[in-house]
Amino acid sequence: MAERNVSQSHFKVVSRNSLLSFFSLITILFMMSWFFILRSTRPEDNPSSIDRSSLPDSNQFSTLNTDSPLGNRAILGDSQDLEPKKIHVTKKPLPNDNDDTNDFGKCSSKPRTSGKKNVLKIFMYDLPSEFHFGLLDWKEEGNNGVWPDIRTKLPHYPGGLNVQHSIEYWLTLDLLASEQLPESSDSRTAIRVHNSSEADVILVPFFSSLSYNRFSRTDPHEKRSNNKALQEKLVKFVMEQMEWKRSGGRDHVILAHHPNSMLDARSKLWPATFILSDFGRYPPNIANVEKDVIAPYKHVVECYENDSSSFGSRTTLLYFQGAIYRKDGGHVRQELFYLLKEEKDVHFSFGSAQKGGVKDAAAGMRSSKFCLNIAGDTPSSNRLFDAIASHCVPVIISDEIELPYEDVLDYTEFCIFVRTRDALKKRFLIDFIRSISEDEWSRMWKRLKEVEKFYEFQFPSKEDDAVQMIWQAVARKASLMRLKTNKSRRFFRSVYGSNLGNVRVNSMSTPKNFW
Repeated sequence: MAERNVSQSHFKVVSRNSLLSFFSLITILFMMSWFFILRSTRPEDNPSSIDRSSLPDSNQFSTLNTDSPLGNRAILGDSQDLEPKKIHVTKKPLPNDNDDTNDFGKCSSKPRTSGKKNVLKIFMYDLPSEFHFGLLDWKEEGNNGVWPDIRTKLPHYPGGLNVQHSIEYWLTLDLLASEQLPESSDSRTAIRVHNSSEADVILVPFFSSLSYNRFSRTDPHEKRSNNKALQEKLVKFVMEQMEWKRSGGRDHVILAHHPNSMLDARSKLWPATFILSDFGRYPPNIANVEKDVIAPYKHVVECYENDSSSFGSRTTLLYFQGAIYRKDGGHVRQELFYLLKEEKDVHFSFGSAQKGGVKDAAAGMRSSKFCLNIAGDTPSSNRLFDAIASHCVPVIISDEIELPYEDVLDYTEFCIFVRTRDALKKRFLIDFIRSISEDEWSRMWKRLKEVEKFYEFQFPSKEDDAVQMIWQAVARKASLMRLKTNKSRRFFRSVYGSNLGNVRVNSMSTPKNFW
């Protein structure tokens, strides 16, 4: 009996030791396996696990460079800071004829695959002349149809302040030139096509700014102005077209540069891409920076050719001449006037385009180091582009401003931005401007001379002038237009059949989250 108990006790000890050894072995193997697994997943020990050549260089996306001698005065600290912080920026190169890259910060988009330029194909409606050149008192002649023969004579565009919103005139002339003057096609950014199915975008050539400027007043015997009547006729014409029905207007481009143009039609034609001066008088569901294109004003002062001025030769530190008392956001002008009027090297006075005002403004800007661009009735004004043409470094005080081509052009290289709340602090603005060194100003002045061509409207258009830069901006929106158009068609085929050309997409209602 005793032997049996001893034997059972011995068996229990052996079993316990065996189990302990087994579990110890399992634990060691488990830990070793995890060690090897973790080691094999470390990227520095397994170069093949990540294709590092496919990763972007972090410097490609960096705009900060503390080694740069140019202080980016455009970015201020919090409004509680009395001294603005210096943040340095990398100066981005201008595009040249041998550069076919399309990196961020370049001033034009060029195809990566070859040296041949991608050309935007535009289908332009043959609207009756009353919508475009007829507004310039041009009469249709012979068998030329609704368009003038620009090989012989250009319809005259009125001068004065009308010209600052004349982009519709220059863009339409450029498309006509693409077929009437084919010898200049090598440098073109956009061409007209007559088959809408081949087009990237559809242009509605209504001279809306000119219509507002010349025909928005109602005569005593009229119930509505000619401008309103034209907009009603335009909406009816456009929405009856097969191209509009096919896309719901999402691939259409409408010129509405004057802030008050298209006031009646915009709520019906909102799916289209508008070319605007700013968004000051548009609700965000009608126009916004994602959908639409901001274009420059045509400056009214002459270009400053052969400018050899220097920091010392420009004797006025800060210049502003224009309307001081404005509605909406324009109260800032009045407050700044009282803050700056006693400064000896500051010119801040009332002025207009009448009685030599443009000539005086040009002379004043050319003799000034910095030119104020302050929000008025709307966030933007032609004064910015007059300053660029005069090589006077713009000081922009307009928190809601949107700028042309800003997706490819860095304005902080040649403009200074100051928040409104900072500018209205006593002595903040003048002390800030005085702190900018001669070297910083000289670099910005040189950059102004490099970029001024992007804001020049001319006929025939030239490479990277304002006309071609606007077409390039439209081209960058074209893929988004196609995306929205294609998404809008998803269910029409199953519900309405395959004849999409006869499907009318409802665009009369108020837009909700369309973009």
